[in-house]
This record gives sequence, structure tokens and C-alpha cells, in this order.
Amino acid sequence: MDITLGDVQTTALIPLAIKANETKRSNARVKDRKATEIIEKLGVDTEPYDKFMSHEGVIARTIMLDRQLRNIIKENPDTVVVNIAAGFDNRFERVDNGQILWFDIDLPDVIAVRKKAFEERERVQMIAGNVLQDGWCAVVKKALAGRRSRPVFLAEGLFMYLTMDEIQKFLSVLKSNFAEGVLIAEQNDIILVKQGKHHDTVRNTAATFKSGTKSGHEIEELVDGIRLVDEHSFNEEMKKYSVRAKIFAFLFPSLNDRWATFEW
Repeated sequence: MDITLGDVQTTALIPLAIKANETKRSNARVKDRKATEIIEKLGVDTEPYDKFMSHEGVIARTIMLDRQLRNIIKENPDTVVVNIAAGFDNRFERVDNGQILWFDIDLPDVIAVRKKAFEERERVQMIAGNVLQDGWCAVVKKALAGRRSRPVFLAEGLFMYLTMDEIQKFLSVLKSNFAEGVLIAEQNDIILVKQGKHHDTVRNTAATFKSGTKSGHEIEELVDGIRLVDEHSFNEEMKKYSVRAKIFAFLFPSLNDRWATFEW
């Protein structure tokens, strides 16, 4: 399988490699057979993309988001989910209830590779587009017709590669195109912007962190009508599995990435 990705898009290989390696463990906390299949087809050396802290962070964020999304879908079986900056994510298979509609959106180079790795699936559509522009919104709005639940937008591994101005633009696109919705977005600490060159896996790509926050309230303030509902550190899940992660959570309680949920 040929793969050509931009600097930021290459970071999609990090969670892919981690999920592939985790799946091979006898006590795997996350199972993603598609990730192992793609890694094998690409012939990617996973070592630069799979280090302890990144591994535990990706597994924690995956477990946490899967759990939250399953709860949303349980309450709203006809949910429309929009997976922003989808990369090689295969979450649909883990949370599908047979009714939801799902959109995987990413830049054209990523979607081109994704289409080689993922077959067409019922109720799933891949869209090549720039999420800072509203060209992709019409397709999603059409899918919402006749559905009672609010659309759910996922932004995993995205905001840290955008400036605050770009995040504001993204929120404005959502707010101006969708009358209501839920956004679940990964947040990273502002300290990591300065220390990104020391990140255990991102430093092995050409990508750099462009923004960070101390609280989701900083995101909430960017666009009128966007409300922060709750926020949970990855430490909450990571510390369940190793002494090292437990020590990290104790010493640096606010340093890890977080899931923040917003609504409008």
C-alpha cells in the first residue's frame, strides 16, 4: 500500500501503531484488527511511534471516548457521528449499534490512503475536506434530516496541531452550519506546546504542537453559544494500569491530555 502524508497527517501513524501493537497483546485493552492489518500492509516500523507514555495515553483516550460514545448512542440510537481528522481510526466498528450514521473526515491525502485501507461500509462515508471550511457540512446536514438526536463531532488528536485562531474558525464552522450539536475534543496542556520537541512520539514526526489550554473554558470562550459540559484527564484511565502512570498522574495531575465535551 502506497502512503504519502503531510507532516501533521503523519501523526495518524502514532495511534495506528499503538492500537496495532496493543491488539497483539494477550490482555489487550483495545482490539483493533484493522490497525494490525494496515500496519502490516504499510510495512511501517512501529518503534518510533509507540513509546510507553504515548501508548498508555492513546489507549486511555480510546477507552474513555469509546465509553462516552457508547453511552450517547445508547440514549440516542439514531445518532449521527462526525469523526473529524479521522486518520486511520476504526471506532465505528467498536461502537456501532446498527442504526447510527458515521462520517470520517480528513484532508485529501489521508482520505486517499484511508480508502485503500477501508472498504466501503453501510452507514459510513469518508469525506475529503478541510474542516476549517464548510464544504463538508452539506453532506452531514442532509444525513441529519429525519433524525431526532443532535450530531456528535469528535476531534481526537486535532486541536494541538491548530492555532487558537484556527480552533475558533473550526468552532464557527460548526456553530454556523449546525443548529445544535455535541463536540468531544481532545485538549492538551499549554506547557506541551513548548515541550513538544521532547514528546516521546511526536518528536519522531515533522509535526509541531501549535496550541494548548489549561481548561476547556478557554475553548468555550472562543465562540458565543459554545458551552463546556465536562472535562476529564487521561490520567483518570491511565493510572488504572501501571505504577508508572499512577506516579505520573500524582506528580503531574494537570499535564496530561484531556477529553472536553462541549455543546450548543
